[in-house]
Amino acid sequence: MNGVLRRGLEEKQQLELIYMADKGKISQRVIRVVSIKEETVLAYCYTRKTVRSFKLANILSVTPYKKRERYKKTP
Repeated sequence: MNGVLRRGLEEKQQLELIYMADKGKISQRVIRVVSIKEETVLAYCYTRKTVRSFKLANILSVTPYKKRERYKKTP
């Protein structure tokens, strides 16, 4: 997981994050890592449109973000 976060930081790429808040609520976010500390990740959160701090221990999953294509209906 740390490798994906570091690569995201180095390559300035968007990542998809599954995160569990301290109160147990699970959320899915799209982020861009700003810095990585010993126990936290500072990242711009595209969901909240602001810089947020995420505890490493609460990150359930992180993967490179793949923008989903919208399918057009064919007549």
